[in-house]
Amino acid sequence: MYQFFVEPEQIQGNKIIITGKDVNHIKNVLRMKVEEEISISNGMDGKEYRCGIKEFNGEEIVCEVRFIKEDGVELPSKIYLFQGLPKADKMEWIIQKAVELGVYEVIPVAVNRSVVKLDERKAQSKILRWKKVAEAAAKQSKRGIIPGVRNVMSFREAIDYSRCADIKIIPYELAEGMEKTREVFDSLRPGKNVAVFIGPEGGFSTEEIEDAIKAGIVPVTLGRRILRTETAGMTVLSIIMYHLEQ
Repeated sequence: MYQFFVEPEQIQGNKIIITGKDVNHIKNVLRMKVEEEISISNGMDGKEYRCGIKEFNGEEIVCEVRFIKEDGVELPSKIYLFQGLPKADKMEWIIQKAVELGVYEVIPVAVNRSVVKLDERKAQSKILRWKKVAEAAAKQSKRGIIPGVRNVMSFREAIDYSRCADIKIIPYELAEGMEKTREVFDSLRPGKNVAVFIGPEGGFSTEEIEDAIKAGIVPVTLGRRILRTETAGMTVLSIIMYHLEQ
């Protein structure tokens, strides 16, 4: 079943009005007909509205709500991924997979060893593109919300922003053994928000790790092997999903 997102004001009782680019997609790409069923979310409350297409009305599509699914597919905690800026187009892949794994928000972080340097104009262009990737991934994975993609932050700004999380972790090759890491992951509970810091290809500098520890961010190990930046984040998110969805 195809999924679409609308603004909250487009949900009017048992009627939902679809506008914008999705109208052309539904009519001319998917070639859907009246009475066919689609899934709609407002991207905020996690509810899924199962609707039947009622009417094609010019630049609008009128849908009728058949039932509302409130349990949704969202994790019971908000997961914030602080991703050190990687090379090339890796960020798009990271955002796509992070959304599939249930992340609440992705925060791009410019750290000391980030090869990529974005000026303000390039950064805004990238953010717009990354938000589109997040929306597409949310539709594909039937998310109840569209995970946010924040503006690029410095490492210090990222640490300050992470204060909204109850548990903060940073994979680090010199972290204590797996027993300590297990303790951290075993402490995960529904409702506890989690911040995950992932370094770029060159990892975090010693100074950044020290600053993170001072701010209460806990170093963890992901095993004896060194993981690529795009692998490390997905490994952590998978472990978190496992613990929260048991």
